[in-house]
Amino acid sequence: MTRALIILLSFALTLPVLAQPSSFRQAKELMREQVYHDQNQSAEGSFYCGCQWRWVGESGGQVDAASCGYQVRKQVNRAARIEWEHVVPAWVMGHQRQCWQEGGRRNCAANDALFEIMEADMHNLTPAIGEVNGDRSNYRFGELAEQPAQYGQCDTQVAFSARMVEPRDEVKGQIARTYFYIHDRYNLTMSRQQQQLFLAWHRQFPVTNWERERDNRIAAVMGHHNPFITGERSWNLGHRNVADGLPETSTLVVAANDTDELPARGNSNSRVYHLPGICPSYERVAPQNRVEFRDAQEAEAAGYRRAGNCRS
Repeated sequence: MTRALIILLSFALTLPVLAQPSSFRQAKELMREQVYHDQNQSAEGSFYCGCQWRWVGESGGQVDAASCGYQVRKQVNRAARIEWEHVVPAWVMGHQRQCWQEGGRRNCAANDALFEIMEADMHNLTPAIGEVNGDRSNYRFGELAEQPAQYGQCDTQVAFSARMVEPRDEVKGQIARTYFYIHDRYNLTMSRQQQQLFLAWHRQFPVTNWERERDNRIAAVMGHHNPFITGERSWNLGHRNVADGLPETSTLVVAANDTDELPARGNSNSRVYHLPGICPSYERVAPQNRVEFRDAQEAEAAGYRRAGNCRS
């Protein structure tokens, strides 16, 4: 018995010690090694399209387009490879931080410890076809009118003019619970419109067996679960964030309110843009005429002018 115990202890000491990744690069490697190592040929497939792939390099993959009927929309090289997608985009996580104002994502990744933690949070990472990852950009999720297929048999749709994406049904619930987790953990604001959408997806598409297993695998590395998957927490309109991933010394550039995540909204007919919270006509722009921008600067760069009835 004593000898057996010694052998077991010796074996345990040789096992790798897993810890929360310190960088986005390390997070991608751990996602391959500890979470998705046996999923590249599974029925779940890549996030947005359900394609299988072959592992290549430290964390990437080569897409098997025939496995899911994928067709290239425009970017041949990115369509052939697997990339790691942030379900909640880096822009959403970083645009309120001082580092972003001074130099964007690259500056935040190099100089902001909290952003580096958020960027490397494995609960927010999924393997996706590079072309779809690029097309999604930092667009909001939403429900779109049916349009011609953009990626063959892949059910994800991107409305570029509206800056909106509707993913395939199989991942809508996971997306909702990932948004709940990231916003709750890092004390980010979410518009009422997005909350309503994700609450609907959360109810309509419950936690799957793979989502639960994925959460368990990530928790074994990071030391904590997504509580919206395990059921430890629930989201309601007006949710108060726990912010258990946010150091007390962390600050945001702008005050939190219900409109921080809403984009600037342009009218393609009038070439006028409106801002949430300060422009009375923001919600009155007809859906068919809406063009959404990340901010006023992007709208003006596209040739739009600010509505005259906006409060300063």
